[in-house]
Amino acid sequence: MDHHRSAVPNLMAAAAAPAANAGCAISEHWIGRTVVISASGVLDMLTAPRLQAGIAASVSRNPSAVIVDLSGVEFLASAGMAVLVSARERAEGSFEFRVVADGPATSRPLTMVGLADMIGLHPTLDVARATLRA
Repeated sequence: MDHHRSAVPNLMAAAAAPAANAGCAISEHWIGRTVVISASGVLDMLTAPRLQAGIAASVSRNPSAVIVDLSGVEFLASAGMAVLVSARERAEGSFEFRVVADGPATSRPLTMVGLADMIGLHPTLDVARATLRA
C-alpha cells in the first residue's frame, strides 16, 4: 500500500509536466480587413493573457472582423474561454467576431458551457469567413 501511495505523486508529476512546460503561440495574419488570430498549444490561465494581448493589438488597427482560430489548441481552460467572451463583448457594434474550433479540446468545452452560439463558433476558417458580411 505504501508503494502505491509513493507512486501516485510521481505519476501525477509526470502527467503535469507536459502541461507545465507547454506554451501557447499566437500569430496573426490579415485577409483584407479581416484579422485571423491563430493560437496553438495550451490556452490556460498562464497563456490566455497572450491571446488577450494579441486580440487587443489587432483590434487597435480597426479590422472589420476578427477571427480567433483555435485549430492548433490542445487544451482550452476557462481562462481562455473568458478571453473569447471578453473579445466577443468588445466586438459589439465595432467589428464582427468569430471563433474557429473543432474537436474535443476546443469546440466541445465551448459547446458544453454554452458559449458556442454566443461567441460565433465555426468548424473551419473557411466557414467562419463565409459568415462575415464584409
